[in-house]
Amino acid sequence: QVQLVESGGGLVQAGGSLRLSCAASGRTFSMYAMGWFRQAPGKEREFVAAISCSGGNTYYADSVKGRFTISRDNAKNTVYLQMNSLKPEDTAVYCCAADSGPNSDLTVRVDLYEYDYWGQGTQVTVSS
Repeated sequence: QVQLVESGGGLVQAGGSLRLSCAASGRTFSMYAMGWFRQAPGKEREFVAAISCSGGNTYYADSVKGRFTISRDNAKNTVYLQMNSLKPEDTAVYCCAADSGPNSDLTVRVDLYEYDYWGQGTQVTVSS
């Protein structure tokens, strides 16, 4: 069982930056492929970014590519999402997710149904 707790959301002006963190419980964090998803009001949850167990492979949605960076620190059981050049359309609740695998060092998961554990989410609001 893994518990995920996000933090770092808030209100920011367009063009600004935020760094989200997702802290995971448990001793096997390094075996989980991790991802970030977001859900805006009235819309379906959508994929944002994913990272492999080792951090050696990442994948991004086209809408955030070049602006967002996903990373992880396995020693701290934490995955991050650095968000730069934020736009009003980035406004959403951001959730992290963990996939228990089995995963190779390069496995990244894009489909939300592949993830086993979810955090409660953190609100990101970008004003114009």
